[in-house]
Amino acid sequence: MAEAMRVALIGAGHLGRIHGKLLAQLPVAELVAVVDPDEEAAAAVARKTGAKTFPDHRALLADPQLRPEAAVLAAPTSLHHQIGCELLAAGLHCLVEKPITKTVAEAEELVALAGERGLALAVGHVERYNPAMIALRPEIGEVRFIECRRVSPYPFRSTDVGVTMDVMIHDIDLILDLVGKPLVRAEACGARIFSQSEDVANARLVFEGGAVADVTASRVALKAERKIRVFQSDAYMSVDLLEKKGVVYRKSAALKSGRIDPASLSPGEIGKGPLDFILKKLIEYKKLKMPKVNPIGRELEDFVAAARAGGQPPVSGAQGLAALRAAEMILGNMTIQ
Repeated sequence: MAEAMRVALIGAGHLGRIHGKLLAQLPVAELVAVVDPDEEAAAAVARKTGAKTFPDHRALLADPQLRPEAAVLAAPTSLHHQIGCELLAAGLHCLVEKPITKTVAEAEELVALAGERGLALAVGHVERYNPAMIALRPEIGEVRFIECRRVSPYPFRSTDVGVTMDVMIHDIDLILDLVGKPLVRAEACGARIFSQSEDVANARLVFEGGAVADVTASRVALKAERKIRVFQSDAYMSVDLLEKKGVVYRKSAALKSGRIDPASLSPGEIGKGPLDFILKKLIEYKKLKMPKVNPIGRELEDFVAAARAGGQPPVSGAQGLAALRAAEMILGNMTIQ
């Protein structure tokens, strides 16, 4: 087995603590440093691993003996550009939490710098690794319409950005991946409830080729909900990202081939149970089988593998940039109440 990659963690907040715990468990990685201006927070993450702690990333980079090969950047979004550029300039592969940066211009600079240095740049759109999305992805063909709903109670964190950048961007990334075509236009509306930025938002996205997505995000709901529904010419799919379950309803071979024409069927042919007839003759039903995977753990494994291979991870900097560009388009066309 190859020697574990030496990884530094920048940020010991909510997500940083999760990354630190999983990095300490991964055979492919060695957590060698934790950086946070809060010394107690950094020490709490580093305690069980023997990792060194630093008040800022420059002190980390100035340590001649540490020599990290990669970094996980889980600092506030407003710091991603500055810290990310300095880490990449120092030759470190980087996994940057979502959103990749605060602005598209900043993200473009990060992506360009990683490309120039031949470094892996991953973005933490971890919902790509949700078991429900892993199970759904092979079922996807030509998408016509997507409906996404992601709501939760107020989090009292990450309020330096609105719900579009904080929460909706997860679904924006998933939609871009599922549709696989350029975004043409966006219409959106939002409302401020507790924050200075929008806490509730809805957007309608139109893609080249005609696919449409309707996406709603809220951080002022009474309970959490994360669901995606996908409509294709031959199928309807529904997944619950919280409950980790999903179903696919697909046209039967008889219906697709024209051997059955629903419009020409008589009541006698359908019988007394129309729904039973539909599910047996017209529609094939399948419950999606969920893989057993820790999303952030798999994300970290893929990041390290890409860094070792000299390639790009499944959710690359370019894809993080695309999601951010779409989010900026949404915000640029959003009417806020």
